[in-house]
Amino acid sequence: MRDPEITLGKLIDKAGTAFLCYMDRDGFPVTRAMLPPREREGIRRFWFTTNTSSNKVERFLQNGRASVYFVDKRFYRGASFAGRVQVLCSPEAKRRIWREGDTRFYPGGVEDPDYCVLCFTAEKIRYYSNFKSEDLLLPPEGETP
Repeated sequence: MRDPEITLGKLIDKAGTAFLCYMDRDGFPVTRAMLPPREREGIRRFWFTTNTSSNKVERFLQNGRASVYFVDKRFYRGASFAGRVQVLCSPEAKRRIWREGDTRFYPGGVEDPDYCVLCFTAEKIRYYSNFKSEDLLLPPEGETP
C-alpha cells in the first residue's frame, strides 16, 4: 500500500458500519456493529458514541483491549485495527462529538448520564485487499514513522 493514511482513511470514511470487538467477562470475543466513528485523527484514533450502561463499557473499564474492523463490501477489502479503548464521560468529550438528533438515542441531551464516548487508539493494523494481507505497526504515539 503506497499511502496507508489515504487508503485506510478513505476506507474508514466510506464505511457505513464499524465493527467493534472486545472480550466478555468469560474471555470470549464479542463483536458489536457500531455507527461509524464520529471523528477520527488520521488512522490512529477514532471516537464513537455509546450507552454508558452497555456491556461493552463495563468490559472496557476492566480491559481496554479492542479491535475495530472496517469493510468495503464492493471490493472485498477491509482493515482490522487493534488497540485500546478509553471510556470518556467528561462534558468536554461528550460535547466534542455530539450531533443534532442525538437526543433520539440520549433523551437527556449531551448531559445524559447514559451517553459516553469511546476513544479507540490503534497500535497495529491488518489490511486485506486483492487476496492478500498486509500488517502495519504504528509507531508509538508522538513518534513519526
